[in-house]
Amino acid sequence: MLRSTLQKATQAGAHEIMRFFQQSFTVHNKEGVNNLVTEADHAAEKAILAVIESDYPDHQILAEESGKHERSSTYKWIIDPIDGTVNFAQGIPLNCVSIAIEHEGIIVMGAVFNPHLNEFFFAEKGQGATLNDKPIRVSTKNETIKSCLVTGFPYTYINEPNGPLEVFERFVRKGVPVRRLGSAAIDLCWVACGRFDGFFEQKLEPWDSAAGYLIVEEAGGKVTDFSGNDFSIYQHKVLATNGKIHAEMLQVINGQKELQL
Repeated sequence: MLRSTLQKATQAGAHEIMRFFQQSFTVHNKEGVNNLVTEADHAAEKAILAVIESDYPDHQILAEESGKHERSSTYKWIIDPIDGTVNFAQGIPLNCVSIAIEHEGIIVMGAVFNPHLNEFFFAEKGQGATLNDKPIRVSTKNETIKSCLVTGFPYTYINEPNGPLEVFERFVRKGVPVRRLGSAAIDLCWVACGRFDGFFEQKLEPWDSAAGYLIVEEAGGKVTDFSGNDFSIYQHKVLATNGKIHAEMLQVINGQKELQL
């Protein structure tokens, strides 16, 4: 029943995305520049919560817009009603619903749905990952210099060494194609299905990465923090790859290696 509820909740959120897309809606700015929230974000989250709370009223919730809903269950639903809100507000069809289920600290199920492309990614721990019910696998590239990567940038830049532009530059100055789609959940799923070979970002929140992280791992990929430690959705830095270029990408990200042409 968990899977059924997850699918229903994801579809409910996607319905709201399509109802508002390229229509008139209110837009507000959260902390930082261009960190938007729209009327559609709130409507999608409300629709998602209605499905989950109808089936599992005792389950905990962590949602981007309404925050924590503390309850008694050891299950927690981690929800991003629209990942890629700036894209959505601009009428760019690269945005999605992202929902994961955590049980006793472990992500056990995740779904990411881009209704514009009708792409529904799903994974259950230990059961593999799918795109529209067909199994997916990560790519087989084994050299970073020959890979196609994707990244994202935080809305508020942190003045720290080894920041996002500095890391980005290390790859693009060597001719590595690095894309920026504007949705971390889609980025992760596109690594999972082999469209990208690696994804890195420095400031993600749990709802950005929870579902996509599981989908990458279940598709045979590898996800860590920038130190190479096991990934936790409750820290900000993520490197997700096909596994074959992971060690080399970590070295480049941390300034320990320069890519050779």
